[in-house]
Amino acid sequence: MQKKQPQLLIDFFIEKYKEEISMILPFTSSENRDYLPVGFEKEGTIISNGLFVIYDSSIFIFGVLSSKLHNLWTKVVSGKLESRIRYSVNLVYNNFPFPNISQKQKNEITELVFGVLDEREKHSQKTLAQLYDPDKMPEGLRKAHHALDKAIEQCYRPKPFESDEERLEYLFKMYEEMVSIERKKK
Repeated sequence: MQKKQPQLLIDFFIEKYKEEISMILPFTSSENRDYLPVGFEKEGTIISNGLFVIYDSSIFIFGVLSSKLHNLWTKVVSGKLESRIRYSVNLVYNNFPFPNISQKQKNEITELVFGVLDEREKHSQKTLAQLYDPDKMPEGLRKAHHALDKAIEQCYRPKPFESDEERLEYLFKMYEEMVSIERKKK
């Protein structure tokens, strides 16, 4: 079995306006959420300074960023504003270890992202904050995220993780490998 090499994802943009559809996520988010409230904005939208933005991104990146695994990483390595998560491109995003995956895996994640978005649309009268309140999250949305989580975790290894501690141990081991590879390049 070929070992998957860790990779960095893509770069965020500092620009807050482009004539493109954008993927957004908040600088600050509740520590009580199981998932970061990642969203999309239509082209021509001016993005608030309270949001990070990615333009021209693959849909599967939405799946990675809105996964439980990424949120777990975020909770551990991000800064804090009081007790809330303070997301950081440099600390969280650029250092999140994610393996190289096949196009088939990207396609599967993309399909599951559409499942999450379909479930959100069923509750379009609610805000992302309401949808991602862990005590009030609609069951269909929770199930769609669980299916996405399983696919994301399968990118790392076939055997399911048994705990958040095991997930973090695995991520930090990959991070160490990623840093080692980067050091050897210099």
